[in-house]
Amino acid sequence: MTHNIYIYIAIMAATSYAIRVLPLTLIRKQIKSKFLRSFLYYVPYVTLAVMTFPAIMDATQSPIAGLAALLVGIVAAWIGAGLFPVSILCCLVVFVLEFFLV
Repeated sequence: MTHNIYIYIAIMAATSYAIRVLPLTLIRKQIKSKFLRSFLYYVPYVTLAVMTFPAIMDATQSPIAGLAALLVGIVAAWIGAGLFPVSILCCLVVFVLEFFLV
């Protein structure tokens, strides 16, 4: 049985299009539900977290270095450090730990 790649591409294109167009066509007025508004507010952050956390653990040679950088980054962000200082601090943590662990 052969598979037609054009059917797969068409299904993927239709799905991607529907995800972007349906909310614009079905929701014409302002959303008043606090639950739905808060849910939609946090969707981008959750999506970013789901993509980032596995990469943190797999990008380093040692999972311990990745976990330590994650914890240091969370603490630094919690106390108010910006994105650039947090990223530099996390890179330094990974560099130092991998130098001593590997």
